[in-house]
Amino acid sequence: MSFVSLRDLRVSFDGVPVLHGIDLDIAKGEAVGLVGESGCGKSVTWLAALGLLPGKARVSGSVRLEGEELIGAPRPAVEKVRGARIAMIFQDPSSSLNPVHRVGRQIGESLRLHRGLRGAAAREEAIRLMDMVGIPAARTRIDLYPHEFSGGQCQRIMIAMALAGQPDLLIADEPTTALDATIQAQILDLLASLRRQTGMAMVFISHDLGAVSAVCDRAAVMYAGRIVERGDVSALFAAPQHPYTHGLFAAIPEIDADRRRLQPIEGTVPDPKHLPPGCAFAPRCPRATGFCREHLPDLKPQAAGGEVACFYPVSLTQPHREKALA
Repeated sequence: MSFVSLRDLRVSFDGVPVLHGIDLDIAKGEAVGLVGESGCGKSVTWLAALGLLPGKARVSGSVRLEGEELIGAPRPAVEKVRGARIAMIFQDPSSSLNPVHRVGRQIGESLRLHRGLRGAAAREEAIRLMDMVGIPAARTRIDLYPHEFSGGQCQRIMIAMALAGQPDLLIADEPTTALDATIQAQILDLLASLRRQTGMAMVFISHDLGAVSAVCDRAAVMYAGRIVERGDVSALFAAPQHPYTHGLFAAIPEIDADRRRLQPIEGTVPDPKHLPPGCAFAPRCPRATGFCREHLPDLKPQAAGGEVACFYPVSLTQPHREKALA
């Protein structure tokens, strides 16, 4: 049985569907990447799963944690899971940390809520967590405010807060987007190291294919509120089969190549209020036919491995994988 299982997860805002039946399984200790452009539904999937969407959102389907249903569960039951068994970190630590409270107090609050630690015990554990995530001189800096740390250090503090509840699953929602390239690499190394140390599972939400390849075992590609391709990272990166995944790889610049025009995916993600009747990617897809524009493909297993929601899947060659990993 999967540790976390999503089945037919759907979300709508003011009657407009934005998530169209997500099925996803996470095993214990596994790292799964969610990839796609902004607006594809990556973050909404897990905000819905954890009950963090605003009241106007309508959520249906099933989210089970070791068989325990979270959708529609009483608020106290969900709160016992959120932050304790499943924790989430966000892409902008400056908006997640409270600027008027010292970081030690903020980590201590998580320790009090999820592990019942108070006083000196909470302080020592907060220092230990800051050390674990690589904050230098943690013992002397625990009483500083967020603005006294760099952006990368603030993200490390957010990770420490997430680890305070000793979660079984960490949701990392684009945790490196607001950081420069060097700090991004450090945070990715930190997440991989923490996963090895703690044995926790991880969902890594990102539009950065290289980052996903660095920390994930499997990946799912999302488009317009649906998963359009998923499989093992190595196989998916070696030979992606959905035209959208194909386009994502083709758009990656090659540092050592001649000066040539990039190959962007023309157009934009469709407005959820005006989705095309068939495949949502058809208006942007160079392989689309009239059949694609009228019928919606299901996510189905492929002979080459993985699952793809496309009537005319394609494949890429090894060099594209090397581009993403560069």
